[in-house]
Amino acid sequence: MGKGSDSMQYGKMVEGRFLARPNRFIAHIEINGKTEVCHVKNTGRCRELLIPGTTVYLEDYKGRMGTRKMRYSLIGVKKGDVLINMDSQAPNKVCEEALLSGILKLPEMGALTCVKREKTFGDSRFDFFLEDEAGQSGWLEVKGVTLEEEGIARFPDAPTARGVKHIEELIDAVQEGYKGYILFVIQMPAVKWFEPNDKTHKAFGDALRRAKKEGVHVLAATCSVNTNTLNLHDLIEIKLD
Repeated sequence: MGKGSDSMQYGKMVEGRFLARPNRFIAHIEINGKTEVCHVKNTGRCRELLIPGTTVYLEDYKGRMGTRKMRYSLIGVKKGDVLINMDSQAPNKVCEEALLSGILKLPEMGALTCVKREKTFGDSRFDFFLEDEAGQSGWLEVKGVTLEEEGIARFPDAPTARGVKHIEELIDAVQEGYKGYILFVIQMPAVKWFEPNDKTHKAFGDALRRAKKEGVHVLAATCSVNTNTLNLHDLIEIKLD
């Protein structure tokens, strides 16, 4: 899988300097010498990214506010020389585009004839329900990854009982004859490999290892990131042991 056309496009972007994050939903950002209260499009901890003084990039909604209360949304952050997209809605969007365009091909499934978002199986709502030209059906769950340590991408950055539940439901789906997939969209380029963050939530890693043994396909892909675009790029190695 190589780089496709831009599949996640933002509007006008501005540069700022991160100051503080009073809660999960807002951040104080210095933009053009003024402190602005901005919407954070990621409720994860992101503590290794949001460090006071760090350069960040925000989407400016001036002229198209609609029902919005805040003019700016925090989208990207610089970590050293690397630009990381931290928009938690972006992974599903780039994944959908890659599925529809055929850039992302799933093991054991042919050309897709149906890609439906937010469908329910059991007690879980998966990100995608899929059907291929041979009539096979499958379920795909997408997880955005912003945590990187020494070139290794890890998930989650905080305990996630919901994430464990999704994996268990994927196992159930495979046992009922569906294809099952979990895709970790690494919202940055050029990492060495992906692995579960056992230090933070071993139960998630254990569930992921069990899922692979039960036939769930575990995939991870890096992204090419610019200030106003995000593209799904290359599938990379996964280390579960």
